[in-house]
Amino acid sequence: MQSCVLTWKDSSVGRKLILALQTLGVVFGDIGTSPLYTFSVMFNRSPINDKEDVIGALSLVIYTLILLPLVKYVFFVLWANDDGEGGTFALYSLICRHANVSLIPNQLPSDARISGFGLKVPSPELERSLIIKEKLEASMVLKKLLLILVLAGTAMVIADAVVTPAMSVMSAIGGLKVGVGAIEQDQVLVISVSFLVILFSVQKYGASKLGLALGPALLLWFFCLAGIGIYNIAKYDSSVFRAFNPAHIYFFFKRNSVNAWYALGGCVLCATGSEAMFADLSYFSVHSIQLTFTLLVLPCLLLGYLGQAAYLSENFSHAENAFFSSVPSFIFWPVFLISNIAALIASRAMTTATFTCIKQSIALGCFPRLKIIHTSKKFIGQIYIPVLNWFLLVVCLIVICSISNIFMIGNAYGIAELGIMMTTTILVTLIMLLIWQTNIIVVCLFAIVALGVELIFFSSVLSSVADGSWIILVFAAIMFFIMYVWNYGSKLKYETEVQKKLPMDLLRELGSNLGTIRAPGIGLLYNELAKGVPAIFGHFLTTLPAIHSMVIFVCIKYVPVPSVPQSERFLFRRVCPRSYHLFRCVARYGYKDVRKENHQAFEQILIESLEKFIRKEAQERSLESDGDHNTDSEDDTTLSRVLIAPNGSVYSLGVPLLAEHMDFNQRPSEKRSSMDFGAGPSNEPALDAEQSLEKELSFIHKAKESGVVYLLGHGDIRATKDSWFLKKLVINYMYAFLRKNSRRGITNLSVPHSHLMQVGMTYMV
Repeated sequence: MQSCVLTWKDSSVGRKLILALQTLGVVFGDIGTSPLYTFSVMFNRSPINDKEDVIGALSLVIYTLILLPLVKYVFFVLWANDDGEGGTFALYSLICRHANVSLIPNQLPSDARISGFGLKVPSPELERSLIIKEKLEASMVLKKLLLILVLAGTAMVIADAVVTPAMSVMSAIGGLKVGVGAIEQDQVLVISVSFLVILFSVQKYGASKLGLALGPALLLWFFCLAGIGIYNIAKYDSSVFRAFNPAHIYFFFKRNSVNAWYALGGCVLCATGSEAMFADLSYFSVHSIQLTFTLLVLPCLLLGYLGQAAYLSENFSHAENAFFSSVPSFIFWPVFLISNIAALIASRAMTTATFTCIKQSIALGCFPRLKIIHTSKKFIGQIYIPVLNWFLLVVCLIVICSISNIFMIGNAYGIAELGIMMTTTILVTLIMLLIWQTNIIVVCLFAIVALGVELIFFSSVLSSVADGSWIILVFAAIMFFIMYVWNYGSKLKYETEVQKKLPMDLLRELGSNLGTIRAPGIGLLYNELAKGVPAIFGHFLTTLPAIHSMVIFVCIKYVPVPSVPQSERFLFRRVCPRSYHLFRCVARYGYKDVRKENHQAFEQILIESLEKFIRKEAQERSLESDGDHNTDSEDDTTLSRVLIAPNGSVYSLGVPLLAEHMDFNQRPSEKRSSMDFGAGPSNEPALDAEQSLEKELSFIHKAKESGVVYLLGHGDIRATKDSWFLKKLVINYMYAFLRKNSRRGITNLSVPHSHLMQVGMTYMV
């Protein structure tokens, strides 16, 4: 698959033009429609008293556009991408790759040898970077604070995806009040609901198709903004260019004091969509977004705001619907039509960004697993999440029906946007210190200016939170709680499975037949442990009358990289001596990787990788070491030697299991044949290395021909009776509900039910 970056670097001019149109259609719709409502919300909070108030408000808008979208995002944040991936979790993944700050302890040293890691380890000369790295890795408090920050930012992204469509569509439809005087707010609301339903219904067609289709429409919209702006400047007031003097911001605050501070909550709306430039980075390249914004989007936006200010300087009373009032009457209806198309495009901007962010959070264990559909065969980052799409629609309709006032929605919009912006600022500052090793003066300037400006804006929007915009904070808090519960439950479950894993000495005591019959075939036992033998394997031994002649413990693991090359996908280790035919396989995926293999393709790739591992082992005469053996050979005193089967029976693992299932009436020749298949090379006299290798490979082929069965161990957790009430509530009900309704990892392989075997196990925590 080609990446978007490669497409942009293509020498074909036509390809670049197509990519530029897609960039407009997907990324810049949100910020492109901000002129529809920015001045209206600003002057609702701070009414115009004279012409200088318009110039002061315009100056605020100009320098907000320069500081936030241009300087912060285009010059700094876009470069903090994770191999072309943007968004809150991409930043978190980048930090996790350079410092061990993940709370789920499934990292292996061998993960750092994946080519996609591309670590830039802090050099010894830069003591600051080393100190930060050590403090992050040593402090559990800092790790939790970092995770809480990332989850809060992600919750704000989801909230933004709710309020963006509401604000954009209602602002565009609100133009009917100017064109048709008889239109009431209730009618605007009904039409807006219809538009939103249509919008979310076409989301499944993907960013590539819709971006190319709607890109020309948004290009026409930007030209309209610039053209109307030039017309109004020439007709009403060419002196608005004075607003480029930042002194007018000071005079604006001096004249209006508290009202000017309230107006900041509306001013920040001109920068809405800045985060979409970064979050949608997986769809397009850094250069395509930077050039499109700098050479087209920003100039057109500035001309649009200058034109509105020129019109308002002569028409103070039209501030309530500043944009549509400033449109010349002879082109009003064409502009109204184009603005509504642009609003629909804008509504998609944060929705596509949210899909990307949720996919990343699922891969990093911070969101329940959902069905993800890849909408483009060419651009692997373009996705659609059906459940999330319809969930966002329902919440969006609730918001606009509860808060029909566009000014209140604007305040909620500002809260969501600023929450994301502040999270991004803190994470990028950490990346500058830890990874980029930027000059401390530059880091301080970036952090102080960006975070200082955002905090000032945030104080303004919070002052009006009681007007109804609190609903978006409640929604964000709910999403944060869901993500935190999922991460907490997943972490607790993993740690419990690590504690309960079977000791290696026990398996050795059971012998190569594992205390039962070894039947021909391969058993793929899925579990979440990256190291050790899961306790659920003991349940299979106590539940099944026989176990497969070859068992592979498969762990599907996501590593903090965008993509893992296919050649580095599987990491094999041998468990116990060769005669046991037990292997552990860690299947590693990046958060951008597509898991679309059917079960047959997956089996083929896995067996081929196993054969390569065995050949390499034979050649090198030693296993590749990543500290795994020490973990597998933990002290037995910490591990249980008794298993309780699902039916309540108690088995001692110190003696062979299920001996009663042995067929003692079997003919000696048949018994010997069966045992030879199970034991493999260990029953033969000593062979040279080549013969031993060929014998084991032949054994694998025979097992593969006998069939592959997927052994699924569903491990659940429940709080103990003496646990705190809150822990019982979170684990026994909330996490259990999320886990029950989330998508199983095996679903992606489309395994037939005849090839599945499941055993459940409950851990008390």
